[in-house]
Amino acid sequence: MSHELYRVIRLLEQEGVHYRLDRHRDDSVLITATLVGQRIEIDVFEDGHIEYARFCGNEDVEDDIPLLKRCYTNTAEMTANHLLQPLPSACRK
Repeated sequence: MSHELYRVIRLLEQEGVHYRLDRHRDDSVLITATLVGQRIEIDVFEDGHIEYARFCGNEDVEDDIPLLKRCYTNTAEMTANHLLQPLPSACRK
C-alpha cells in the first residue's frame, strides 16, 4: 500500500504540474503545486489525511514598489503580532 504523499506526487507528475516539497510541521509534508492562475498548498499528514488551500489570482505583473513595501510591512506586523487578518486594503487591487 502506498502512502498518500506518493499518490499525490504521482498525480501531479502525470498531469505535468510543477510542484515543490517543504516541511514546516513535524507531522506533515507541504506540497505547493503551481498552475496557471492558482497555487495549491497541499498538506499530507503522517496518518495519510490531506488538507489543501487554493489561492487564485489573475497573474497580473505589478511594478509598484511602494505598494510592495506596504504589503511586506503590513504582513510582517501581522506576523509579529500573531494576527490572522485579511491583507490591508493597501495590498488589495
